[in-house]
Amino acid sequence: MGTKDTRKPRPKARKAEATKRPPAGVAVARSPALVACPDPRVAETVAAILGQSFRVDRVGTRQAWLSHVKSRRYEVAFTDLRLLAESADGAGHPDFSDGLEEFWERAPETDLVVLTGEDTLREAVRAVRAGASDYLTIPVDAEQLSDCLANLQLQAQTAAELDYLRDEFWHRDAQEIIRTRCPRMREVLSEMQLAAPTKTTVLLTGETGTGKGVMAKIIHQHSNRKDAPFVSVHCGAIPDTLLESELFGYEKGAFTGAMQRRLGKFEIARGGTLFLDEIGTVSPAAQVKLLQAVQDHVVQRLGSDALVEVDVRVIAATNVDLKALCDRGLFRSDLYYRLSVFPIAIPPLRERLEDLPLLADSFLRKFNRQVGKNLRGVAPDVMKALAAYAWPGNVREMENLFERAFILERSPILTSASFPREMMAGAGPAGRPVEGPADPSQTLAEAQRAGLDRVRRHYLDAQLRAHAGRVARTARAAGISPRQLAKLMRRLDLRKEDYKARP
Repeated sequence: MGTKDTRKPRPKARKAEATKRPPAGVAVARSPALVACPDPRVAETVAAILGQSFRVDRVGTRQAWLSHVKSRRYEVAFTDLRLLAESADGAGHPDFSDGLEEFWERAPETDLVVLTGEDTLREAVRAVRAGASDYLTIPVDAEQLSDCLANLQLQAQTAAELDYLRDEFWHRDAQEIIRTRCPRMREVLSEMQLAAPTKTTVLLTGETGTGKGVMAKIIHQHSNRKDAPFVSVHCGAIPDTLLESELFGYEKGAFTGAMQRRLGKFEIARGGTLFLDEIGTVSPAAQVKLLQAVQDHVVQRLGSDALVEVDVRVIAATNVDLKALCDRGLFRSDLYYRLSVFPIAIPPLRERLEDLPLLADSFLRKFNRQVGKNLRGVAPDVMKALAAYAWPGNVREMENLFERAFILERSPILTSASFPREMMAGAGPAGRPVEGPADPSQTLAEAQRAGLDRVRRHYLDAQLRAHAGRVARTARAAGISPRQLAKLMRRLDLRKEDYKARP
């Protein structure tokens, strides 16, 4: 066995205390549990077993089940399979999606355990695959239920440990940069975490200003090459006639003005990482040599026949569709496939508006240090305007706007007077004007949440309408889980029934 990990995970395993007996004479509050079953004998049996460790409520109908989980908070809900399914799918099997969605809408943090008979075991397994936490077969005994609770505890503990390790992976100086509330950005960070320790070539794609260079440097900093050089080359900023000598170097006398040998970026980055930005601008002639360097790990200096071995990890980035360039004959397909071993697509800022407050906070701290001011926040009307703006320049544009605003600002917070007038008065990506004056009774945090919630409500309203209120399909289109969508719908007062009723 390996050495025991003594690091304390973040507290997420809620049921650990529930399954332990307290010391004699010590009163411990029992966790709340719900048993929902139309058979009173089954409900009584489960409640009796749970009674030592849980405070149990019992209901017998679907309506009462949904009402209880909406009005009260439960650690776990033991629910009869029949209460989950109101209809069948195309193959005649019970459809649990609506039941699970309604449950998650009301109780997104509660574990759901399905109660099933032996004859409906397959359906119970199908319900677990659809998202239920576990299932118990009737008749339920104490040993079976205890094993189920232990499994739920293990699931929660494993999730907590994974979260802890995920956070521990990132170095302290990168943690502020990678803060996000956006599901798509979380996927990007997860992919970066997987790729970082390897030697694999990474291709970062995304619009101008999305932070591809920053992400490349973070990958390098979290690799086993972190102590070696990180060399960045902006391919689009170097003329074609100079790019080859910049990348591969040259010998003395290779051309007019070559007074001495010069090493190229591949050799300078030896043992480390070479970041090739705007790789789609490289000329066809340079692409041939670049393929040799990436594929065979050798380079040839201009004016020399000798091949020089280079141990370099390549991270490339582009804001264009390289595959489309290949189809048009403008980019070598063999080079494209060598570069895109591990592609990572970074979303534009307009698709991660929930990160605006985090980015604003980060820029506040950064420019307070650089400019020597002590601004305490951003005015609510500015946050509303930021949420409505289309952000063609993405995060880089936002950073530049904040730097300009810091120089101009004379009040204790960033106000609309320090931002471009067209941004403060213009329309957002959907042609929506920035809404009226902020409510002065709100705190800054409340105003920021309200502004973002309006954007989310507008977006989810369109998605729900497009998918006739089907939560699973809407969640898939929005790139979030059904549970996340249900939670958002509840907070934003969006009801799927309103969309199903529409023609």
